[in-house]
Parts: sequence; structure tokens; C-alpha cells
Amino acid sequence: MNKQENLVAGVAGGTHVGGQPLTTTAAEMASPGLLVNSIDRLIVKVRPMSTPVDQLSRCAGSRRCGSMTVEYASVDTRPTEVELAASVGGTGALGQETPGVYTTVIRLKAGMVDVSETLLAPVDDGSEPVVFYVLSKGAESGSYNVVVVNPRDVAAGGMGGGGTVKGIPEIKAGSKLVRMGRAAAELDVQTAQFSALPAKDRNNCQIFKMQVEQSTLMKIARKELGWSFSDQEEAAIIDMRLGMEKSFLFGHRTKFFDPVKQQEVYLTGGIWTQAGTETTLDLDNLDSKALVKLCSDAFVGRTGSKRKILIAGTALMEALSNVDYNKVVSGGESFVKWGVEFREIRSNFGSLYVLHSEIFDQCGHSTDGFILDPDYLTKYVHVPFSCEKLDLRKSGQRNSDAVVLTEASCLVLRYPATHMRVLGTKA
Repeated sequence: MNKQENLVAGVAGGTHVGGQPLTTTAAEMASPGLLVNSIDRLIVKVRPMSTPVDQLSRCAGSRRCGSMTVEYASVDTRPTEVELAASVGGTGALGQETPGVYTTVIRLKAGMVDVSETLLAPVDDGSEPVVFYVLSKGAESGSYNVVVVNPRDVAAGGMGGGGTVKGIPEIKAGSKLVRMGRAAAELDVQTAQFSALPAKDRNNCQIFKMQVEQSTLMKIARKELGWSFSDQEEAAIIDMRLGMEKSFLFGHRTKFFDPVKQQEVYLTGGIWTQAGTETTLDLDNLDSKALVKLCSDAFVGRTGSKRKILIAGTALMEALSNVDYNKVVSGGESFVKWGVEFREIRSNFGSLYVLHSEIFDQCGHSTDGFILDPDYLTKYVHVPFSCEKLDLRKSGQRNSDAVVLTEASCLVLRYPATHMRVLGTKA
């Protein structure tokens, strides 16, 4: 085998040896002059990019799991709005069950409404919204008998009629009714039952491995730059975490049979596809108004914290950097948290902690970003990160020292609606 085929140039200088132990011959080919008398104990270790998602997941802690497949559950809140299936109100008079209590029937599309709940219905004429009290379920599916809490006087029989009757302005089909609090009577002890069932999902833990090996002669040889086995381990960990970062972001969840190893292989699914929502940004026309809309999409109607992280590709980061911020949306100073440097974008809806990731560029998402709620990011670990030394001399394989780095883990997003894909577009 041609030994030069196993030598790969690094991103920002240096050479990496793969597929074979690090020998004196390989070291001389990759770095001429390394194995000479020591003249300098310092070396600059170049890290080509950060791994923010992996970093955040480690700082937030992890959960142990007993198998390679993780099943997890999320419980979201009930919808705060229901949609009107048929128009209601207009010129017609309301029914009157008892003196002063005016009723009507409303029909709703799919949605959960219980007896004794109150519903707020905005009207188009700008007057006071109509409030309904759910009296009972109607005979037809989706219909409800409701009390109109605040009826008003309307012309009897339309525009040409005389006198007034109690009614409400027309509320058209498709209008959104807002669910408000329940209203119980004085002697009520019970109310309509309510239960919440979690939505189950799953992900696979992926076994991430990296082996570092050098021959005994390489170990005892004096080196120009003080390059030791520990330095190799650090470089290997950096490379391993970069690979894990890409899998955690854009990996595809699957399990398949390796015909060579005759074993099953698990691949983890990335958080990019786990997010429950997405929005688009026109990077050519990105301004403070577009940022306000982005913050609105990220925070309004989402169950989650008011501080989220925006991980951005290069093109998106450039567009964000060129925005003229104002008193409504401001760009704060940079700060370090979880060992990662962020720049804050503050709005009236919430704050975005922005950071740049070259991994988005490498994976074809330079114009895109990902809004992550760190409070609902969970890391499951089947095999914790470990370092195992292999004695290859005693096993009769090679006269070398070897260390294997291993972790079997995956990331999951609880409450997917709190996380968002940001899809940037350029002309």
C-alpha cells in the first residue's frame, strides 16, 4: 500500500495520518524534521471550527439510556384558538332561554372545547369582541349551544326593518375564537375532564469512535516540537467532536446491516429535522423589520424560554451583521456562556444568542440557521465518553500504543415547536 495515500492535509495546516499506526517513517513523510533534537516546546493547535451544539449538550448535562434506541415523549399545551366552521350572527335575533340570557348555536372545526369554557370572538367592525359561554354540546358534531354574554341591539329584520332585537355582529366562518378561562357556578364541584397524552418519538444513539495509535519507536524518539501522545489525543478529540456535531445537526436516523462486519449499525437523527417549525428570510433584503418578524416567529405562540440560540451559516451571519439595528431590535455586546461566544439580538419578543458555525457551510446550509431552545435540548447517552487503552503488544498485533475514544449518544428536541429552522434565500 502506498503510505502517502493515508496522509491527509489538515484544514489550516498540518497533516493527519489515517488507516495506519503513526510510525517514524510516516512521521518523517508528513512532517520532515519533527524527529530531531528538541528546540521548541510550543506548538499551535489549530481548531478549524467550533462545535456549539455538542458543547451545549455537554454543558446542560445528559441522561443515561439503557439501549441504543431512545424513546421520548413531549407534552404541549392545548391550542389557544379554535376555528369557526360556519358564520354566526348578523341581523338575526338571538334565542332567549330565560329572561336576560341570550343564546345561539356555533359550529367549530376540529378543536377541543368543554362545557363552561368561555370564548372570545373578535368582530370586524372594531367594536367590543363577543364573548360566548359554552352551555352544552349540540346535537350535531362540532356544534355547541352557547350563551352570548354581551349581546347588543341590532336592527330587526335587517336594514329595512323597524325596531331592535338582541343580536351580535356577523362573525364569519374561518374566524378564530380564543379560548379563555372556565366559569363555574357556585355549587359546582366537578368540571369537564381534561387529560393530556404525550406524543412519542424516538432516536438512535450512534457509536462515535476514534483510535489514536503510535509505534514504540515513535514514542521514544525525541521530537522537535515536543509533540506527544497527549497532543495526538487532543487533535483526535477535536476531529471526533466535529464529526459528532455534523451528525447531531444533520444526521439521518436509521439502522442497517453492515455486510462486511456482519453487524447492525445505528445512525442518529439530527435536530434539523426534529424542529417543529420553520421560517424563511430574504437575505438580500434583510433589515430590522425582517428581524422583528424573525423574533416574532421564534417566540410568539411557542412554549419555551424567552432566550434562544440562533446558529447561523456564513451567508446568514453576513446578512445579520449588515443590519442597521434600532431601538426596537438591538444588537448587544458579545459575551461567553457555556464556553461559547455569542452576540445577542434583543427584541420585544425575546432575545436571540447568535453564533456562527462553519459546519452549516460544509453541509450545504450556508444561508440557513437553526433557532434552538437550550432548555428543551436533551442528550441521551448509552455509553459515556470514555478513553480505553489497548495493549496491542500483549495481544501480538503491533508494537504500538493505542487509545480508543468512544461515545454512544444522541440529541433529542423536547417540545419541537419551540425550535425553528431558518431558511435563508439569496437571488
